[in-house]
Amino acid sequence: MFLIWLTLLAPLAEGIPEKPKRSALNQLTRTLLRKYDCGVRPVNNWTSITTVYIDLLLQSVLEVDGKTQSITTSIWYRQIWTDEFLVWDPEEFDGINEISLSSDAIWTPDVIISEFVDEGKPVTIPYVYVNSSGMVKNYRPMQVVLACSLEMYAFPFDKQNCSLTFRSWLHSVKEIDLALWRSAEAIANDKRKFMNDGEWELLSIPSSYWLIHQDDTDYAQLQFNVLIRRRPLLYVVGLLIPSIFLMLVDVTSFYLPLDSGTRIVFKISILLGYTVFRVNLTDELPHTALRTPLIGVFFAVSMAMLMLSLTKSILVVKLLHHSEAEVRQMSVSACLLDKYGSVGHGFTESALTSTRTLDHINLSTEYDMDASMEEDLLSLNEIQESPSGLDWLLQELVTLRLALSQEDSESSAHADWLALCSKLDGFLFRFYLVVLISYAGTLLMLWASWSFA
Repeated sequence: MFLIWLTLLAPLAEGIPEKPKRSALNQLTRTLLRKYDCGVRPVNNWTSITTVYIDLLLQSVLEVDGKTQSITTSIWYRQIWTDEFLVWDPEEFDGINEISLSSDAIWTPDVIISEFVDEGKPVTIPYVYVNSSGMVKNYRPMQVVLACSLEMYAFPFDKQNCSLTFRSWLHSVKEIDLALWRSAEAIANDKRKFMNDGEWELLSIPSSYWLIHQDDTDYAQLQFNVLIRRRPLLYVVGLLIPSIFLMLVDVTSFYLPLDSGTRIVFKISILLGYTVFRVNLTDELPHTALRTPLIGVFFAVSMAMLMLSLTKSILVVKLLHHSEAEVRQMSVSACLLDKYGSVGHGFTESALTSTRTLDHINLSTEYDMDASMEEDLLSLNEIQESPSGLDWLLQELVTLRLALSQEDSESSAHADWLALCSKLDGFLFRFYLVVLISYAGTLLMLWASWSFA
């Protein structure tokens, strides 16, 4: 009976599929992690030191914030160490030499960046690569915000030196040591991945290793110094050149005539335009809490120079438009007219500019008349007793002659006063040019020394 049932069930047993075998990769993973403890440093002898090799590639400089003294960078970071518990024979697992494991399932070193402030928009890489000899490779991109002592005084010709210091947070050098995966020269001069089309230019990334003594224990530290330099062309074209153009326009405005009445209006327009230009570019300048950048000093002094130019023009125009009575009371002005006025007009003999006359002049009379004019007036007084047509015409001619003589005297005085004001304006203009050229030359020397250093 049993043989009959066995004969009937044999065809049915042949139709049942066999249970598939586990893949070699699955078997290897289960074998490695079956008794693995991710909380224990992976050494068979606890006195052995786990050496963590570090490699760094700078991809880009995203932001430099002078106000918060921080820099945002994008880097490619690599950690390599040996895990003595993750070793196998490739021949036993179909020749598998390398596998990927979850980074949460194995031990990873507690290496941190000392300058770390914040991590922005991280790209999570949950796996690490392990080869048959136990070498673990942890490769991942990082976007980090680092605290950095920024020197913004030379902006936009500044250079920055920001460091990334790697160290173990808890393990001393007797447990975890740090080393470079590549040579220091190779890391310093490696610019393959750096985005070189942005605002910042990568100079080099030198590295150094030392031990820090803390709480009677030595800790290994590996520091990378990121040396970068700002490209100033954008700021030179957008900030400095427009400001220089406005200063040149202000200088050329000194060639406007003093008595035209347009110089002060023109200078006020330049000052207003410069103020609007400065306000619109406030966000382009770096913000620092301790030291004002040199470009901020440049804008402040440029505005002060425009104010000085406007004040100087107001002073000269004010002197030009003094009334005649005010000029008579200014003995200093009289002396200046006697010394620097027009020689051809004979102001030394004029009652307007003579120091002696200014002290004894009768303010009720305007000018001294010559002898011929006095005779004409006496003759007019005599003729007035019996006026006739010819006498009336003679009287009108003499009055016209007196008016023209007085107008000529006033025009001569005004011309000499204008000449003196023009000389004073020229002197102040030269002084203004000397100050402006000295200031501009000092700035150019400073910026040139920083730019080519």
